[in-house]
Amino acid sequence: MEFSRNKYLDRIRARKNNGLIKIIIGIRRAGKSYLLNEIFYNDLVKSGIEKKNIIRFAFDSDEDIDKLYEFCPEEPIVIIDENKKKKINSKKFRAYISSVTSEEGDYYLLLDEVQLLDNFEAVLNGYVRHRNLDIYVTGSNSKFLSKDVITEFKARGDEIHIFPLTFSEYAEAFELPRDKLWNEYVVFGGIPQIALMQTDEQKTQYLHNLCQNLYLSDIVERYNLKTDEDISEVLDIIASGIGSLVNPPKLSNTFSSVKSKDLSNLTISRYIEYLSDSFLISKTLRYDVKGKKYINTPFKLYFEDIGVRNARINFRQVEETHIMENIIFNELRFRGYNVDVGVVEIREREYENGEIISRRKQLEVDFVATLGSRKYYIQSALHMDTKEKIEQETKSLKNIDDSFKKIIVVRDAIKPRQDENGFVLMSVWDFLTNYDSLNF
Repeated sequence: MEFSRNKYLDRIRARKNNGLIKIIIGIRRAGKSYLLNEIFYNDLVKSGIEKKNIIRFAFDSDEDIDKLYEFCPEEPIVIIDENKKKKINSKKFRAYISSVTSEEGDYYLLLDEVQLLDNFEAVLNGYVRHRNLDIYVTGSNSKFLSKDVITEFKARGDEIHIFPLTFSEYAEAFELPRDKLWNEYVVFGGIPQIALMQTDEQKTQYLHNLCQNLYLSDIVERYNLKTDEDISEVLDIIASGIGSLVNPPKLSNTFSSVKSKDLSNLTISRYIEYLSDSFLISKTLRYDVKGKKYINTPFKLYFEDIGVRNARINFRQVEETHIMENIIFNELRFRGYNVDVGVVEIREREYENGEIISRRKQLEVDFVATLGSRKYYIQSALHMDTKEKIEQETKSLKNIDDSFKKIIVVRDAIKPRQDENGFVLMSVWDFLTNYDSLNF
């Protein structure tokens, strides 16, 4: 079975021959290599590009590395870099590329696990100067996973962020009833390899191993941590509170009560940065809608993949309310939106000791999604089945006085419609499976 990943293919196509290094980034096992070396490669062939002009090279493949032996025979094929890591000799690789390209015609370089090439930044920055070389790369070690990898290419890089399968990608691949698809996705998430597994036992074990033996080990390696024990515990605390407002002091206090030992606010902040840079979690700030300014703390943290989140807490808290919110957050980011948590400040009069007191209150909009001049206010509500619940979910939206669209996404099976306030109500199914659902 193949997941089409058509939206990503469109994004790669739009960047062809733009003079930049296309860098496919994202969480490990999200499908970066498959997107580049299978889906995009086949698309190039179908478009009429001759196979000899498409150079695929995986630096973790013995078969590809064997191609380098005949070049610069006096040079070793593997060298040890300054960090005592084994790398492929860049001199041999450059000689190989010279042998399969010429100044005539256009060539496409599809390079996988490029961080295993010695001095890869300089090599690629050199190739980008060749107008007939169009370069695409993936990487997955602790250094290359970091969001700051773009700085390695001196403004010559163009990032394409690939996420685990969205719900719509997941639903397209399996002919299952709607509720069964949803129930599977909210538990096990969208890592492609896991989606293809047959049993819950396989999926559970794989997710546990992925978290512990791959994701956390990458972070330990990159940041030279002595152990993954503390950052692992912090990750578990974050997993227990997705969708909740947090800050380093609050997380530090929780850590102390759970582990009976202290972890400073500074260390907690660093760990959040490490986890975010490695694409395990995403941090979103609060935005004062009326004041038009950001509020740095507290903030919210969401997981890049909900299955990874559930595995961190041994599937103990599979509650739809916060999970649905996390899935909507990821969907908006997949569609290219910048996503903040909205804050709407109001004043309310209350009786206290026989007097009317005016109090300031902050109401929350789950998400403020912006892309260029477009802006949407979005509430995630599992149900809207009581008068009290309707009032709770619409109160913040009613107190926003601009004309941007306001949307409430619910778990209930309803047809998209506008209510008496002009707010759009739609089911989570319609929101997730229609890429243009925001424009209803």
